[in-house]
Amino acid sequence: MHLDWQIKHYTDLSLNEFHDIIRLRLQAFVVEQDCPYQDLDGKDKKCYQLICRNGKGDIIATARILPPGLAYEDAAAVGRVVIDDEIRGHGVGHELMDRCIEFCGVEFGNSQIRISAQKHLEQYYGKHDFLTTGKEYLEDGIPHVEMLFTPVNNK
Repeated sequence: MHLDWQIKHYTDLSLNEFHDIIRLRLQAFVVEQDCPYQDLDGKDKKCYQLICRNGKGDIIATARILPPGLAYEDAAAVGRVVIDDEIRGHGVGHELMDRCIEFCGVEFGNSQIRISAQKHLEQYYGKHDFLTTGKEYLEDGIPHVEMLFTPVNNK
């Protein structure tokens, strides 16, 4: 499967790209998980979006990368991680996380990366060296856990 990866700041997204990102996020989080929540929280305007397109140009995976100080004072963040349900289980999510971590290292230096992970995905993020901080909570009625990635040269 041919995949095309890009990272764009919000200000560089086309209207169609932003529409398709939001559509994918709503499909996964609101429709599939039956979890109405306020997706448009204003933070996208200061974020980067990692976008993965298939060979037809459709956005099939995305993640929101937040600079340090936006969600967490002491760390960058990755959130709104979503993979189209038709391609889950084919390694796209792992490549997406690797690319997010790499981008954060280049763009934000040795900043740690904090995530709010759904509890059932704790092992998945653990494969990318995210460690649980011990903080567990309900977010929109779904069990979550805070996890932290610390760059090797910043440990």
